[in-house]
Amino acid sequence: MTYPAPGTGPGRAGRRFSELGSGTILAAGLGLLVITLLAAALLLTQAGVHAQRAAAAADLAALAAADAARGLKPGDPCTVAAETALQNNASLTSCLLVGGGIVEVRTRLLQESYLGSATGRSRAGPPP
Repeated sequence: MTYPAPGTGPGRAGRRFSELGSGTILAAGLGLLVITLLAAALLLTQAGVHAQRAAAAADLAALAAADAARGLKPGDPCTVAAETALQNNASLTSCLLVGGGIVEVRTRLLQESYLGSATGRSRAGPPP
């Protein structure tokens, strides 16, 4: 008994090449696409979490510095802000006493991500 050459059997009239295995290639390509999209989503999520942590550290440092500027807490406002930022895994990059108990601070998160380091900015002072 003889067998027809690959790609020339019944139902394949006129086709020279077989399409066997094309589904495997398609599935592998789609799998790689899904993995790439998940990795990108995870990187963006990590960046968002780091941005929130940096912003929270800046908020807390500004509030502590504003309390120190108004005399509600002992110490230099910028020193208090630096200590508070360090307790929240961030470093104080800028501290400005505007006046009237208002303080502006900038922080940088100590933990870096693949997309860079996150920064935060905040301003605090006495209630209006």
